Amino acid sequence: MKLNSILDQIDLGNYALPEFQRGFVWNRDQVRKLMSSLYKGYPIGSLLVWITETDPEITRGDRSLTHGNVHLILDGQQRITSLYGIIRGHAPPFFDGDTRVFTGLYFHVMEEIFEFYLSSKMDSDPNWVNVTDIMTKGLGVYIPSRPDLSPPELQEYLNRLNTLSNIKDIDIPIQEVTGADKTVDVVVDIFNNVNSGGTKLSKGDLALAKLCAQWSDARQELRDILTEFDEFGFYFKMDWLLRCLTVYLTSQPYFSGLSQVSISDFKKAIPETKKMIGTILDQIGSRLGLDHERVLQSKFAFPTIIQIMRMSDSRYLDNKEWNKILFWYVHTFLWGRYSGSTESKLAQDLNTLEDGGNIDGLIDTLRRSRGDLLVRPEDFIGWSRGSRFYPLLYMMTRVSHSIDWYSGLELSDSLLGRNSSLEVHHVFPKNQLYKHKYTRPEVNALGNFTFLTKDTNLQISNMLPEDYLPLVQEKQPNALRTHWIPEDPNLWKMENYPAFIEERRKLISKAANDILGNLFDSNLEGPIVTSKFDDSLVHFHPQRPSIEEYLDDEEEALLEVAIWMEEHGLDCGELDFELTDDTDTLLVTVDLALPEGIQIGLTDPVALLLNEPPEVWQAVSQAGYIYFTDIDTFKEHVKSKHLARV
Repeated sequence: MKLNSILDQIDLGNYALPEFQRGFVWNRDQVRKLMSSLYKGYPIGSLLVWITETDPEITRGDRSLTHGNVHLILDGQQRITSLYGIIRGHAPPFFDGDTRVFTGLYFHVMEEIFEFYLSSKMDSDPNWVNVTDIMTKGLGVYIPSRPDLSPPELQEYLNRLNTLSNIKDIDIPIQEVTGADKTVDVVVDIFNNVNSGGTKLSKGDLALAKLCAQWSDARQELRDILTEFDEFGFYFKMDWLLRCLTVYLTSQPYFSGLSQVSISDFKKAIPETKKMIGTILDQIGSRLGLDHERVLQSKFAFPTIIQIMRMSDSRYLDNKEWNKILFWYVHTFLWGRYSGSTESKLAQDLNTLEDGGNIDGLIDTLRRSRGDLLVRPEDFIGWSRGSRFYPLLYMMTRVSHSIDWYSGLELSDSLLGRNSSLEVHHVFPKNQLYKHKYTRPEVNALGNFTFLTKDTNLQISNMLPEDYLPLVQEKQPNALRTHWIPEDPNLWKMENYPAFIEERRKLISKAANDILGNLFDSNLEGPIVTSKFDDSLVHFHPQRPSIEEYLDDEEEALLEVAIWMEEHGLDCGELDFELTDDTDTLLVTVDLALPEGIQIGLTDPVALLLNEPPEVWQAVSQAGYIYFTDIDTFKEHVKSKHLARV
């Protein structure tokens, strides 16, 4: 099909450039090289197009909806997006990126080269012509301005402009994937085989692309929801939100099920699913105190909770049911219920609910897989804020009404004021421990963590525990006990740090079992929150913490890498990821891990390890990870292997 005809079909809505998660990622150099190849008559490859039916029940008259069949351009979308922008002079539908990548492209007629506009170079040289002007306005906009050319020169000039203009009429081979048997699963496999050297396509990407092809506002609707939750301190990914919607609509976790969902039902599901997510956040924030991104774990438990809410006879669950749901939720992140094969675990749990197992059935499933649901002192051997038990410690601080050591305030609620927000406090200061030659895992052991207000944290600073803990005990007699601090002063000495950690782990684990037991038996004291699913629902909006305040230099560097990954439309990974064996025994803690691959479920797991000993390298390698020990090498790998353009 001629290129211009393809662009016409895009304008008519018959062809769609699906906006996958990474959006448009080509740079100016790639666009320039593409145009140079076309001008020289080089082949630029074919397009892979999926022909799929749209929802026959779509109401006519809604301009955001597409009717009949739609051709989704799967392989070749970067090329067609670039050419659309150059030839039409504006971005195509579904575009997500920087339009400067394909605007302002100029062609030097005499030297036959393409470059982007630079005033100092081009304004004084009439041989530079705007490519988009040639494509949209024709050759006449430049011919009258060249009286300086001789007839032969003018003819050559005109021939070259014609060659440039005729790019619109080149034939591009199209491979079509069509037929009722070409489901989302099948098409994803076809695409990933065809595009084996480039960025892989996920089932969530394709399912959403089909919906967007029929309803162009779909992705923006979902983005608005993600943005709103982000403003309240919770970061969720598009795939996750789509998974919640899939469960709401189909009672199953598989994205392929969305292909059978009508646009009307999908539209109705969005606000309802959003309300349910808000209610779950209300419950987790108000009852458990897990009120911001750094402590919100097991996000893939949300779809299962949504299904529980959907299956309940009434529009709300009572307090006893919510307590059991939250008991189950806490144990899902303690034991990594959804850390591995997310889709298969979700399917198992949803089937348990479908078979009448309700929340008790889900708890029994966890108990059978674990043997019991008891927290033991050795479970707190883990270290860093990436540990599964870090949010448990934060939760315990909140629900147990732990007392701030200097102000005497209860830490059960979000506190107001710049110096009153909760911060991680090292009972034994980091600097002091490093001076005594303790290793990073020992310094950042969970048993050395507690939570205090920023003001108290600043006042304590680098004081030795043997100096400041007696002062706390004198000023706030019960405060140390509410943080499960051993009361033997001998354990507060630097030389007894290992013994302190061992004893505190025992105290924390006993308190954790008491809290979780009370939650299961609905005896846990706390706020009463009722979910009502209406527009008057007032959501729990915590004070958003400043993540930078929690990080040291190395963690800041790792966070920058995670943000860089996200900006390139890839999974941003997990900081301080706990690598476990088949029995959930901790092997090592990985600085930054992508356990499901840089492209989720489609590539090998990857680890970034900074300043780690060789035994950590060996452990992640034996677990099947590709690992990198510096940030630059990691980024180069991502650029060369996972940002290949199509």
